[in-house]
Amino acid sequence: MKSSIKTFDVYGNTETLDEPVLDVVATRLEARGKHPTFQQMLYEYLDCMNIDNLHDVLDLGCGTGFAAREIAKRPNFSGNIIGVDISSALINQASKLAADEGLSSRVDFRVGDSRNLEDSDESFDAVIAHTLISHLPDPQVLINEMIRLSKPGGFVAIFDGDYASLTFSHPDAEKGKAIDELIISSIVTQSRILRQLPLFLKSSGLEIEKAFSYVVTDVGKAEFWASSVESMRKLLPAANAMSAEEADTWANDRSQESDNGTFFASCNYYAYVARKPGAH
Repeated sequence: MKSSIKTFDVYGNTETLDEPVLDVVATRLEARGKHPTFQQMLYEYLDCMNIDNLHDVLDLGCGTGFAAREIAKRPNFSGNIIGVDISSALINQASKLAADEGLSSRVDFRVGDSRNLEDSDESFDAVIAHTLISHLPDPQVLINEMIRLSKPGGFVAIFDGDYASLTFSHPDAEKGKAIDELIISSIVTQSRILRQLPLFLKSSGLEIEKAFSYVVTDVGKAEFWASSVESMRKLLPAANAMSAEEADTWANDRSQESDNGTFFASCNYYAYVARKPGAH
Protein backbone atom coordinates (compact mmCIF):
# COMPACT_ATOMS: atom_id res chain seq x y z
CA MET A 1 0.00 0.00 0.00
CA LYS A 2 1.11 3.52 -0.77
CA SER A 3 0.85 4.77 2.79
CA SER A 4 3.59 7.37 2.29
CA ILE A 5 1.87 8.93 -0.74
CA LYS A 6 -0.83 11.54 -0.24
CA THR A 7 -4.32 10.36 -1.15
CA PHE A 8 -7.21 12.59 -2.20
CA ASP A 9 -10.97 12.53 -1.72
CA VAL A 10 -12.41 10.92 -4.86
CA TYR A 11 -15.97 12.06 -4.11
CA GLY A 12 -14.74 15.60 -3.52
CA ASN A 13 -13.10 15.77 -6.95
CA THR A 14 -15.75 14.31 -9.24
CA GLU A 15 -15.26 17.04 -11.83
CA THR A 16 -11.71 15.71 -12.44
CA LEU A 17 -12.40 11.95 -12.59
CA ASP A 18 -12.19 9.92 -15.78
CA GLU A 19 -15.34 8.22 -17.03
CA PRO A 20 -14.75 4.68 -15.65
CA VAL A 21 -14.11 5.96 -12.12
CA LEU A 22 -17.00 8.41 -12.33
CA ASP A 23 -19.29 5.55 -13.35
CA VAL A 24 -18.24 3.69 -10.20
CA VAL A 25 -19.02 6.77 -8.10
CA ALA A 26 -22.44 7.13 -9.72
CA THR A 27 -23.22 3.44 -9.25
CA ARG A 28 -22.30 3.63 -5.56
CA LEU A 29 -24.36 6.80 -5.04
CA GLU A 30 -27.45 5.18 -6.55
CA ALA A 31 -26.99 1.82 -4.78
CA ARG A 32 -26.51 3.54 -1.43
CA GLY A 33 -29.42 5.90 -1.99
CA LYS A 34 -31.83 3.12 -2.91
CA HIS A 35 -31.02 1.05 0.15
CA PRO A 36 -33.99 1.07 2.59
CA THR A 37 -31.78 2.20 5.49
CA PHE A 38 -30.47 5.20 3.56
CA GLN A 39 -33.97 6.05 2.35
CA GLN A 40 -35.30 5.95 5.90
CA MET A 41 -32.62 8.39 7.05
CA LEU A 42 -33.49 10.77 4.20
CA TYR A 43 -37.24 10.55 4.75
CA GLU A 44 -36.90 11.17 8.47
CA TYR A 45 -35.23 14.55 8.18
CA LEU A 46 -37.37 15.56 5.20
CA ASP A 47 -40.48 14.85 7.26
CA CYS A 48 -39.04 16.90 10.13
CA MET A 49 -38.81 19.85 7.73
CA ASN A 50 -42.40 19.37 6.52
CA ILE A 51 -40.89 19.24 3.05
CA ASP A 52 -44.29 18.64 1.41
CA ASN A 53 -45.41 22.12 2.43
CA LEU A 54 -42.35 23.92 1.04
CA HIS A 55 -42.33 25.60 -2.35
CA ASP A 56 -38.68 26.14 -3.33
CA VAL A 57 -36.07 23.55 -2.38
CA LEU A 58 -32.35 23.51 -3.28
CA ASP A 59 -30.28 20.30 -3.18
CA LEU A 60 -26.56 21.13 -3.09
CA GLY A 61 -23.93 18.67 -4.27
CA CYS A 62 -26.75 16.54 -5.64
CA GLY A 63 -24.56 14.01 -7.47
CA THR A 64 -26.84 11.69 -9.42
CA GLY A 65 -29.81 13.57 -7.99
CA PHE A 66 -31.14 10.83 -5.77
CA ALA A 67 -32.33 13.04 -2.90
CA ALA A 68 -33.93 15.58 -5.27
CA ARG A 69 -35.73 12.80 -7.13
CA GLU A 70 -37.02 11.31 -3.90
CA ILE A 71 -38.47 14.68 -2.92
CA ALA A 72 -40.08 15.04 -6.34
CA LYS A 73 -41.68 11.59 -6.00
CA ARG A 74 -43.46 12.46 -2.77
CA PRO A 75 -47.20 12.44 -3.54
CA ASN A 76 -47.91 15.55 -1.46
CA PHE A 77 -44.98 17.64 -2.64
CA SER A 78 -45.94 20.20 -5.29
CA GLY A 79 -43.03 22.63 -5.06
CA ASN A 80 -39.95 23.27 -7.16
CA ILE A 81 -36.61 21.49 -6.74
CA ILE A 82 -33.23 22.54 -8.07
CA GLY A 83 -30.27 20.15 -7.84
CA VAL A 84 -26.74 21.54 -8.22
CA ASP A 85 -23.46 19.67 -8.65
CA ILE A 86 -19.99 20.69 -9.77
CA SER A 87 -19.67 17.66 -12.07
CA SER A 88 -21.33 18.11 -15.45
CA ALA A 89 -21.17 14.35 -15.99
CA LEU A 90 -23.11 13.66 -12.78
CA ILE A 91 -25.64 16.36 -13.67
CA ASN A 92 -26.13 14.66 -17.04
CA GLN A 93 -26.76 11.37 -15.26
CA ALA A 94 -29.12 13.06 -12.80
CA SER A 95 -31.12 14.57 -15.65
CA LYS A 96 -31.30 11.23 -17.46
CA LEU A 97 -32.42 9.37 -14.35
CA ALA A 98 -35.08 12.02 -13.68
CA ALA A 99 -36.32 11.65 -17.27
CA ASP A 100 -36.39 7.86 -16.96
CA GLU A 101 -38.53 8.20 -13.84
CA GLY A 102 -40.86 10.77 -15.41
CA LEU A 103 -39.65 13.55 -13.11
CA SER A 104 -38.16 16.03 -15.58
CA SER A 105 -40.95 18.53 -15.03
CA ARG A 106 -40.58 18.32 -11.24
CA VAL A 107 -36.84 18.87 -10.79
CA ASP A 108 -34.21 21.03 -12.50
CA PHE A 109 -30.55 19.95 -12.44
CA ARG A 110 -27.76 22.48 -12.96
CA VAL A 111 -23.96 22.51 -13.02
CA GLY A 112 -22.56 24.81 -10.37
CA ASP A 113 -20.27 25.20 -7.38
CA SER A 114 -22.43 24.83 -4.26
CA ARG A 115 -20.13 27.23 -2.41
CA ASN A 116 -20.73 30.10 -4.81
CA LEU A 117 -24.01 30.19 -6.74
CA GLU A 118 -25.61 32.96 -8.75
CA ASP A 119 -29.06 32.56 -7.20
CA SER A 120 -30.45 35.59 -5.38
CA ASP A 121 -30.33 35.92 -1.62
CA GLU A 122 -33.17 34.31 0.34
CA SER A 123 -34.52 32.36 -2.66
CA PHE A 124 -35.33 29.01 -1.04
CA ASP A 125 -37.57 27.62 1.69
CA ALA A 126 -35.05 24.83 2.29
CA VAL A 127 -31.42 24.31 1.33
CA ILE A 128 -30.18 20.74 1.67
CA ALA A 129 -26.64 19.36 1.63
CA HIS A 130 -27.07 15.59 1.43
CA THR A 131 -23.63 13.89 1.68
CA LEU A 132 -21.73 16.99 0.57
CA ILE A 133 -20.13 18.74 3.54
CA SER A 134 -17.66 15.94 4.35
CA HIS A 135 -16.05 16.46 0.94
CA LEU A 136 -15.28 20.18 1.24
CA PRO A 137 -12.01 21.67 2.54
CA ASP A 138 -13.81 24.63 4.17
CA PRO A 139 -17.26 23.62 5.47
CA GLN A 140 -17.98 27.14 6.72
CA VAL A 141 -18.07 28.45 3.15
CA LEU A 142 -20.88 26.00 2.32
CA ILE A 143 -22.81 26.87 5.47
CA ASN A 144 -22.53 30.59 4.69
CA GLU A 145 -23.88 29.99 1.19
CA MET A 146 -26.75 27.87 2.55
CA ILE A 147 -27.66 30.69 4.93
CA ARG A 148 -27.49 33.28 2.17
CA LEU A 149 -29.77 31.30 -0.09
CA SER A 150 -32.39 30.35 2.51
CA LYS A 151 -35.34 32.57 3.31
CA PRO A 152 -35.83 33.97 6.82
CA GLY A 153 -37.30 31.11 8.82
CA GLY A 154 -36.16 28.68 6.12
CA PHE A 155 -34.51 25.34 6.68
CA VAL A 156 -30.84 24.48 6.41
CA ALA A 157 -30.43 20.68 6.47
CA ILE A 158 -27.15 18.77 6.44
CA PHE A 159 -26.83 14.99 6.28
CA ASP A 160 -23.59 13.06 6.02
CA GLY A 161 -21.47 10.27 7.39
CA ASP A 162 -19.28 10.57 10.45
CA TYR A 163 -16.50 8.92 8.52
CA ALA A 164 -14.05 8.95 11.39
CA SER A 165 -16.19 6.02 12.61
CA LEU A 166 -15.97 4.07 9.33
CA THR A 167 -14.44 0.63 9.79
CA PHE A 168 -14.22 -2.68 7.95
CA SER A 169 -13.37 -6.13 9.23
CA HIS A 170 -9.83 -7.46 8.89
CA PRO A 171 -8.14 -10.44 10.56
CA ASP A 172 -5.21 -8.27 11.62
CA ALA A 173 -6.51 -5.48 13.88
CA GLU A 174 -3.57 -3.10 13.41
CA LYS A 175 -3.43 -3.59 9.65
CA GLY A 176 -7.20 -3.22 9.49
CA LYS A 177 -7.01 0.09 11.34
CA ALA A 178 -4.35 1.38 8.94
CA ILE A 179 -6.45 0.39 5.92
CA ASP A 180 -9.54 2.01 7.45
CA GLU A 181 -7.63 5.27 7.74
CA LEU A 182 -6.43 4.95 4.16
CA ILE A 183 -9.97 4.35 2.93
CA ILE A 184 -11.32 7.30 4.91
CA SER A 185 -8.72 9.65 3.41
CA SER A 186 -9.69 8.40 -0.06
CA ILE A 187 -13.42 9.07 0.15
CA VAL A 188 -13.80 12.15 2.37
CA THR A 189 -11.99 15.39 3.15
CA GLN A 190 -13.57 16.10 6.56
CA SER A 191 -13.96 12.85 8.49
CA ARG A 192 -15.05 14.53 11.76
CA ILE A 193 -17.15 17.44 10.51
CA LEU A 194 -20.46 16.00 11.72
CA ARG A 195 -19.07 16.13 15.28
CA GLN A 196 -18.26 19.82 14.79
CA LEU A 197 -21.53 20.88 13.17
CA PRO A 198 -23.31 21.96 16.38
CA LEU A 199 -20.57 24.56 16.83
CA PHE A 200 -20.52 25.57 13.14
CA LEU A 201 -24.30 25.95 12.95
CA LYS A 202 -24.70 27.79 16.24
CA SER A 203 -21.81 30.16 15.59
CA SER A 204 -23.34 30.91 12.18
CA GLY A 205 -26.54 32.11 13.82
CA LEU A 206 -28.68 29.09 12.95
CA GLU A 207 -31.16 27.50 15.32
CA ILE A 208 -30.79 23.73 15.50
CA GLU A 209 -34.31 22.27 15.54
CA LYS A 210 -33.45 18.59 15.57
CA ALA A 211 -30.58 16.17 15.05
CA PHE A 212 -30.85 12.55 14.01
CA SER A 213 -28.22 9.87 14.62
CA TYR A 214 -27.81 6.47 13.00
CA VAL A 215 -25.43 3.53 12.98
CA VAL A 216 -25.34 1.53 9.74
CA THR A 217 -23.72 -1.84 10.36
CA ASP A 218 -23.46 -5.12 8.48
CA VAL A 219 -22.55 -8.14 10.60
CA GLY A 220 -21.77 -11.49 9.04
CA LYS A 221 -22.86 -10.73 5.48
CA ALA A 222 -22.21 -7.56 3.48
CA GLU A 223 -25.48 -5.93 2.46
CA PHE A 224 -25.51 -2.14 2.70
CA TRP A 225 -21.72 -2.12 2.48
CA ALA A 226 -21.47 -4.59 -0.42
CA SER A 227 -21.55 -1.88 -3.10
CA SER A 228 -18.99 0.13 -1.12
CA VAL A 229 -16.58 -2.81 -1.02
CA GLU A 230 -17.00 -3.35 -4.76
CA SER A 231 -16.47 0.35 -5.51
CA MET A 232 -13.12 0.33 -3.71
CA ARG A 233 -11.61 -1.73 -6.52
CA LYS A 234 -11.58 1.43 -8.64
CA LEU A 235 -11.78 4.23 -6.07
CA LEU A 236 -8.74 3.31 -3.98
CA PRO A 237 -6.36 3.23 -6.98
CA ALA A 238 -7.95 6.44 -8.31
CA ALA A 239 -7.25 8.09 -4.95
CA ASN A 240 -3.64 6.90 -5.06
CA ALA A 241 -4.25 4.86 -1.90
CA MET A 242 -3.57 1.38 -3.27
CA SER A 243 -2.48 -0.29 -6.44
CA ALA A 244 -5.21 -1.98 -8.47
CA GLU A 245 -3.89 -5.35 -7.30
CA GLU A 246 -3.95 -4.31 -3.63
CA ALA A 247 -7.47 -2.91 -3.95
CA ASP A 248 -8.69 -6.11 -5.62
CA THR A 249 -7.12 -8.21 -2.88
CA TRP A 250 -8.75 -6.11 -0.16
CA ALA A 251 -12.17 -6.27 -1.85
CA ASN A 252 -11.87 -10.01 -2.52
CA ASP A 253 -10.97 -10.64 1.12
CA ARG A 254 -14.02 -8.68 2.32
CA SER A 255 -16.25 -10.53 -0.15
CA GLN A 256 -14.87 -13.83 1.11
CA GLU A 257 -15.65 -12.75 4.68
CA SER A 258 -19.21 -12.02 3.59
CA ASP A 259 -19.51 -15.47 2.02
CA ASN A 260 -18.12 -17.01 5.22
CA GLY A 261 -20.38 -15.00 7.52
CA THR A 262 -17.48 -13.15 9.19
CA PHE A 263 -17.88 -9.73 7.56
CA PHE A 264 -18.17 -6.50 9.57
CA ALA A 265 -18.50 -2.89 8.47
CA SER A 266 -20.01 0.10 10.20
CA CYS A 267 -20.30 3.89 10.09
CA ASN A 268 -22.29 6.53 11.96
CA TYR A 269 -24.51 9.01 10.09
CA TYR A 270 -26.09 12.25 11.30
CA ALA A 271 -28.70 14.66 10.02
CA TYR A 272 -29.03 18.22 11.32
CA VAL A 273 -32.15 20.28 10.68
CA ALA A 274 -31.64 23.97 11.44
CA ARG A 275 -33.54 27.19 10.74
CA LYS A 276 -32.42 30.59 9.66
CA PRO A 277 -33.74 33.22 12.10
CA GLY A 278 -36.77 35.15 10.92
CA ALA A 279 -40.40 34.61 10.10
CA HIS A 280 -41.51 30.97 9.99
